[in-house]
Amino acid sequence: MNKAKKEFIEFMMEADVLRFGDFVTKSGRRTPYFVNTGNYKTGKQIAGLGKFYAALVNEVCGCEFDCMFGPAYKGIPLAAAAAASLYNEYGIDKPYFFNRKEEKDHGEGGSIVGYKPQDGDRVIIIEDVITAGTAVRETMPVLKGAADVNVEDMFISVNRCEVGKTPGKTAVMEVMDDFGIKVHSIVTAADICEYLRESGEYDDVLKRMEEYMDKYCIF
Repeated sequence: MNKAKKEFIEFMMEADVLRFGDFVTKSGRRTPYFVNTGNYKTGKQIAGLGKFYAALVNEVCGCEFDCMFGPAYKGIPLAAAAAASLYNEYGIDKPYFFNRKEEKDHGEGGSIVGYKPQDGDRVIIIEDVITAGTAVRETMPVLKGAADVNVEDMFISVNRCEVGKTPGKTAVMEVMDDFGIKVHSIVTAADICEYLRESGEYDDVLKRMEEYMDKYCIF
């Protein structure tokens, strides 16, 4: 467990974003942990979150991309925070944009807000969590409908490492197979388990986590 991952897990826990209990995911699975980025609600939290995303984007891409996209709704503040931190921390100034759930029929119209992507743009997606890959399948038609863009990288907070629609493959593997998108996460489910194990204070949660991961996860 490196320092950055430990700091991010504790950051999520302090913000009540990473929670332990009994939850149901978007894919319908009962899970002992849940990540809800909608619980970030202060300036300090969103500024800190932006730094974690920016560090990962800088590590993976540097400035070798044209713009970043935040899918509605949770991806919107994530993309904005990441864009701001990329500039403040690394001097990388890139435009960002997001979509509306419902297309606007007045004013400038359309469903895209912010930067207007151009054919050939290299777009990176900023999202929260991948469980079953549903959000990616909803996002790609939006991006391709805006312009003939290239999407090779996606950045998320947590990779749950769970089996997707295809037996033997995680949702992240399916996203790579279906769209050619490499998914990069700040932490994984395995990192969270390692943190719980090292802390020695979450034996009951750890047991349920390990049972869940044995059932649904591939590493």
